[in-house]
Amino acid sequence: MSKPHQTASLSRRSFLTLAGAASASLAFGTVPTFAAKKLPIGIELYAVRDELQKDLMGTVRKVAQMGYQVVEFYSPYTQWTTEYAREVRKLLDELKIKCLSTHNGANVFTPENLPKAIELNQIIGSKTLVMASAGRVEGLDGWKGVAAKLTAAQEKLKPLGMRAGFHNHKTEFVAIDGKRPMDVLAANTPKEVTLQFDVGTCVEAGQDCIAWINANPGRIRSLHLKDWTGAEGKPDKGYRVLFGEGDAPWKEIFKAAEAKGGAEYYLMEQEGSRFSSLETAEKCLATYRKMRA
Repeated sequence: MSKPHQTASLSRRSFLTLAGAASASLAFGTVPTFAAKKLPIGIELYAVRDELQKDLMGTVRKVAQMGYQVVEFYSPYTQWTTEYAREVRKLLDELKIKCLSTHNGANVFTPENLPKAIELNQIIGSKTLVMASAGRVEGLDGWKGVAAKLTAAQEKLKPLGMRAGFHNHKTEFVAIDGKRPMDVLAANTPKEVTLQFDVGTCVEAGQDCIAWINANPGRIRSLHLKDWTGAEGKPDKGYRVLFGEGDAPWKEIFKAAEAKGGAEYYLMEQEGSRFSSLETAEKCLATYRKMRA
């Protein structure tokens, strides 16, 4: 055991040694190690849709038992009754997991459909209504129209302590007349609108994930941890590749998301793999934990 005076101060030699190491580090252009945040890890339930369609409650229970802390329901939830939504909330509370956001079709973001979606989200505890797809959009003016719809929804959600969001696909990262739709959406929506980042689709589009995050500070509040690869010789290709087996630079993505993007939680997403959906979810979670240890 160290004596008190030994732990309370540094000797002059120790101090100079540490100072010298720090100077050398700066001279060679290195930076201090990034301290990863302990953000909740969740799952987009579309990843286990085959099981969810057969037994929603049982599937939510299984992913919670795996260790997922958050679930994200997708568009069929809008068909629930308020009574069923309360049953779902009761289960979430019992399992001590949360639903922080939902995935919604573009039709939800209309004056006639938004009120019911808001009510259901409030019951299950969700604070963000994400537009999962804009549907068919023509040209940059069409994307400005999508931005206007998100902005209108945000105006209704803000007084309720809620947010609108948009989930990208590859389409939004492919330029039209020299401009990417995602840049149009970011520039024409208020900062409160979450830009939910689907990583794999950005990678497939050949875009720089880190640059996108850094260009939109504080707006990348949730990320879908979907990988992608076009490489030959792997067990799975495209979006079927397991998390961590694709081309996404995950360590750099996590660092940027937490240091600049404003990430609040992560959601595992999988389009299917060589394993069953539940086994895939379990394997991806294990890889995430190892990567973030």
